[in-house]
Amino acid sequence: MSDPQPEPTSSGPRGGRAGGRSELPPRRLPWLTRAALALSRAAADASRRSGRGRGAQVGGKLAYRLRPGTLRDLADGRQTALVSATNGKSTTATLLAAAVRSRGPTAFNATGANMEEGLVVALDADRRAPYAVLETDEAYLGVVVEATRPRVLLLMNLSRDFLERGVRAKQLAAHWRETIAAIDWPCVVVANTDDPLVAWSVREARQLVWVAGEDSWHADSMVCRDCLVRLDRSNASWRCPHCGMERETPDWWVAPSADGWVAHGPDDVAVLLPASLPGRASRVNSLFAVAAATAMDVSPEAAVQRVADVENVDGRYAPHVYGQHVVRVLLAKNPASWTESLATVEEDRKPSLVLAMSSRGAGGGQDTAMLWDAPFERLAGRAVTTAGSRGDELALRLAAAGVEVRRGSADVVAEIGAQPPGAVDLIANWPAFNAVLDRIGRGT
Repeated sequence: MSDPQPEPTSSGPRGGRAGGRSELPPRRLPWLTRAALALSRAAADASRRSGRGRGAQVGGKLAYRLRPGTLRDLADGRQTALVSATNGKSTTATLLAAAVRSRGPTAFNATGANMEEGLVVALDADRRAPYAVLETDEAYLGVVVEATRPRVLLLMNLSRDFLERGVRAKQLAAHWRETIAAIDWPCVVVANTDDPLVAWSVREARQLVWVAGEDSWHADSMVCRDCLVRLDRSNASWRCPHCGMERETPDWWVAPSADGWVAHGPDDVAVLLPASLPGRASRVNSLFAVAAATAMDVSPEAAVQRVADVENVDGRYAPHVYGQHVVRVLLAKNPASWTESLATVEEDRKPSLVLAMSSRGAGGGQDTAMLWDAPFERLAGRAVTTAGSRGDELALRLAAAGVEVRRGSADVVAEIGAQPPGAVDLIANWPAFNAVLDRIGRGT
């Protein structure tokens, strides 16, 4: 377990910055951990060479089996920020890692492998980095928090995900609440004040920074978790009419200006957010990243400068040239992320639009019932092509929404190639998303 951190410099529980440990590389690892990691690297390399994967999981699994304390050993001595949410954690973690690198070398699980095994591989890859930013699966938050003892914990949203995982948003909220209650070291919790599930889960945090997350999906947080009565909502605010729990005033929020969107924060901070990534959700993700970076002692000005350099998140957003097409790939894995992805493609209706859904075991795609909760009616009047092994179910949902739909190939990449030359927007669920990017490339 890592050494205790010095007391934060913030003057109160809502402060935006915290002190931390000195910027020293992690201590020398125990010999058993070094041996386990050597074998894990060999396994990961074999996986990559055989074409079975990117090696971000298999090596970590082996290290964990040989030495269960590997993650704790690798995290010891670092200043770590964890990022967790149902939606947007990969993008926000990428933005936060870019900002924290302004302070020094930063370990980051850029491949999105966000359970213990993937975090082991990421920390081992940057063994001497004094900082770490780790995207963390929401269901594994407790074990990762205990092992890494983060300096900053960024919690963004909770909603239903694909049902084959067997985990529900309300269960996750209870898990997060138990995790927060067990933190007995200085840790700044940066939380979404607009999500009642997140707000309920972090109430025991000793040091809180509230961010206005502008949640557009309310279906999974309609009732108070204590009273089980329907919340009163008015514009962005929410309140329980029984116990009085309500939306806290945010420490960080965005507001429009003549030059774009401005992030406002403590101590009269006002910085222009970059527009390098598309969509409202990316703007909010940028705000979360700046707020968390500030809690890691990065100046807001330095944070937005580094955030502006991010144009690609493991294949998302950045244009991919494929034959005569320029493809933009967006991920949609549940009703909330479908809602945001549909809003993003609505901003530019010129590209051809392909929606793809495939299935792959517990990796998503078996549950198609959630399609009926997503607002596909927004696409009415626009020609859309569906693709993937579950494209029939997707086409049925679109037809019911009044969308002009054509059922395309089960091969999503082939369907991209069949579109008219030019720009193509692809919204894909997790298995289809990865299958496409493995073939057309993930960019830099």
